[in-house]
Amino acid sequence: MYPCANKTYSFPHYYIHHPLHSIFLTIMASIAESVSVSLFFLLHLLSITATVAQTTYPSDVSALKAIKVAIDPTTIPDYSCLATWDFTYDPYTTPSSHFLCGCACVYDYRINMLYFDAIGYVGTLSPLVSELTGLESIDLSNNKFSGPIPTSLFSLPNLISLNLRNNSFSGTIPPIIPILGTLQILDLSSNLLSGPLPQTLSSRILIHLDLSFNNFRGPIPKLPRNVRELALKSNYLSGILPETSFSELVQLEAVDLSDNLLTGTIPGWFFLQPFLQRVNLSNNRFTGMEILKPNNSNFLDTIDAGYNKINGYLSTNFTVYHMLSSLSLRYNKLKGSIPKEFSRKTTLRTFFLDGNYLKGKPSKDFFSWKSSIVSGSFGDNFLKRCPKSSKLCSKSQKSSSICRNAYDGKVKVHTKQRTANKLK
Repeated sequence: MYPCANKTYSFPHYYIHHPLHSIFLTIMASIAESVSVSLFFLLHLLSITATVAQTTYPSDVSALKAIKVAIDPTTIPDYSCLATWDFTYDPYTTPSSHFLCGCACVYDYRINMLYFDAIGYVGTLSPLVSELTGLESIDLSNNKFSGPIPTSLFSLPNLISLNLRNNSFSGTIPPIIPILGTLQILDLSSNLLSGPLPQTLSSRILIHLDLSFNNFRGPIPKLPRNVRELALKSNYLSGILPETSFSELVQLEAVDLSDNLLTGTIPGWFFLQPFLQRVNLSNNRFTGMEILKPNNSNFLDTIDAGYNKINGYLSTNFTVYHMLSSLSLRYNKLKGSIPKEFSRKTTLRTFFLDGNYLKGKPSKDFFSWKSSIVSGSFGDNFLKRCPKSSKLCSKSQKSSSICRNAYDGKVKVHTKQRTANKLK
């Protein structure tokens, strides 16, 4: 498939779209009046003229040249897409041994797609990319582009998808991002971007937003109301989970805020969003967690709040989430026992509670039929009679001295231990 291949258009299409159609038709009409020319000949001649005239817009060609010039030529191997960009030819002609990939002309002689292979191109992104006003999709992921993301990139009027992930772009997000009217997919993850997130990411049609693995700081701002997948993982975001940022996200299905500096209590309303399925809040600094009973339409499947500082007791309200199959609260500061309700939850498949201060005896149901279908760990707690033969208990428990300190010296001694003490 030639990405910028020529096409044959019918007379009506040419009449509507070609810039010279009015002049050409005037000439043809004059000829027809003075000379008897068949309608068939006119249409045939018109088709030939249209075919000859089909070339890429000059501004698009200039932009492609600028984009290639901004890339280190030593990082363009012979087998790569950019190696086929030969500007002694027009990108729209066919047959072709040039422009084999990297761009696509879908209609109207405009470059509609810009996509680079993951070769490791080194360079910057030319601001002249804004001349490609027909662009609907850009994918430059998995290369080594550096420098700031050109502000002009976000002025493209038809841009639907922008993927710059896994490069070395630096600087801040241009403030014009919030007003993009067509953008649906934005992936700037795994770069060196910094500064605060824009305060009004107000696009009403953005459905996928991934800014993970950057250096963004500050609070979480108001988010696009129709976003379905939100990933802000591995930044330096701080503060609480503000209800004003999430309350209008009526389409949210997956959210990953792990590996940040978020604090406070994880609010109960967070898990009640109507279409929410997957939540990752691990490796932050949360100190509390509120779990409310869901309504019947809840779709929550996965919760990971491990590696925080969450105090309190393990809420049985988790078991009321009808579709919950994976729960991780490992390495927090939970106390008390593991409620029996968890051993009876038939949807549960992954259950990590290791690294807390849980005590007592886990329900034997965990080590019967459930032991073969539930993966996870109860280790590094204060549990009694947690059989090491079970994969849930393969990790050892904390010492009794740590247990006493965790419970301020008020820990209930096991019956057998009390009997042994009396015999001494």
